[in-house]
Amino acid sequence: MIDIKLIRENKELVCENIKKKFQDEKLPLVDEIYDMDKRFREVKVKVDNLKALKNKSSDEIGNLMRMGKKDEALKIKEEIISYSKEIESLEKEEEELTQKIKEKMMVIPNIIDDTVPIGPDDSYNQEIEKFGEPIVPDYEIPHHADIIEKLGCLDKESAGRTSGNGFYYLMGDIARLHEATLAYARDFMINKGFKYCIPPFMIRSDVVTGVMSFAEMDAMMYKIEGEDLYLIGTSEHSMIGKFKGQLIDEKELPIAMTSYSPCFRKEVGAHGIEERGLYRVHQFEKQEMVVLCKPEEAMDWYNKMWSYTVEFFRSMDVPVRTLECCSGDLADLKVKSCDVEAWSPRQKKYFEVGSCSTLGDAQARRLGIRMRTDEGNKYLSTLNNTVIASPRSLIAIIENNYMSDGSIRVPEVLRPYMGGLEVIK
Repeated sequence: MIDIKLIRENKELVCENIKKKFQDEKLPLVDEIYDMDKRFREVKVKVDNLKALKNKSSDEIGNLMRMGKKDEALKIKEEIISYSKEIESLEKEEEELTQKIKEKMMVIPNIIDDTVPIGPDDSYNQEIEKFGEPIVPDYEIPHHADIIEKLGCLDKESAGRTSGNGFYYLMGDIARLHEATLAYARDFMINKGFKYCIPPFMIRSDVVTGVMSFAEMDAMMYKIEGEDLYLIGTSEHSMIGKFKGQLIDEKELPIAMTSYSPCFRKEVGAHGIEERGLYRVHQFEKQEMVVLCKPEEAMDWYNKMWSYTVEFFRSMDVPVRTLECCSGDLADLKVKSCDVEAWSPRQKKYFEVGSCSTLGDAQARRLGIRMRTDEGNKYLSTLNNTVIASPRSLIAIIENNYMSDGSIRVPEVLRPYMGGLEVIK
């Protein structure tokens, strides 16, 4: 959520930003908010003035009563009753305007960074840099689902019977590899100075709306029937929610945390060959990083965070690239975002394995998270980034370590988490 001062003082900037995000249908909201805010401030002034008059009149009544001027006192009492009725009516209007303004402000997208490329969808995302040599071996690499099934480590048929489409059973050494990557990701981030955390896996609706847009919420979140609880789509949601309504001393910043959680998402995506494996599923596990910092430090943290993901994948011999997300591909709360994509030697192309975002003070405004400074209380900045999301990352590890005899080389950094196992066969 942006600062309403931007609409008061620079409507043109807000409208231009909406156009850059190809959300022209939201343009009328700017004038609507402007007019409602103008009326809100007028009402507030009236209420304050009437309360002052009411207090003054109350003092006069006391004086008149002491002077024995009961008739004059009664007349002023009637004026006070009139003031009270008008105040009540105006305060009701004030409350209604506050709610309406908030609802509309929640839909206005955050102001994107000047460096964000302009484009309507992800086809306009721009490659930034490649890390590692993307190799295609001289032997065929089967679909990852076929590789895992041949090893006796994947059962989607049984998962279909127990849970439906989009779920899976991982077993044996591949299940061990899956957990090994998460354990390694945990230790990797702890060694980078991040505090490890296991958060709640369910959050209330006011936290959901605090960390993401309504469109994302509807597309992603599973709601618990009969409860004000949602299953998290990423641990970022509950990690940022941890600080809801808090005032944090500036000296405590930055706060850098890394969190593990299962994640649950409704979306499955377009149907096709990649859907039969583990690329798009309703349930997965994730190691996340979250940072709360001073606004002026946000971009430095952004660059450090995505670089950690690159370093992490390269340590497992997986070539990756970074991709700058264009304006139309940014969720409404994001200021700037980049994807980390892993090389698929089978498909001979890269695919997304993580995303790094800086959100400015959008989440902080929605959740009421402030920092205490010498100049007063201010909103801070929040950032999030995927360390690893498995089993999607598992696909990249398997394909890039698949050998001609059908076995999988275990990356050296993962072997301590696999009991020293070097090859899965």
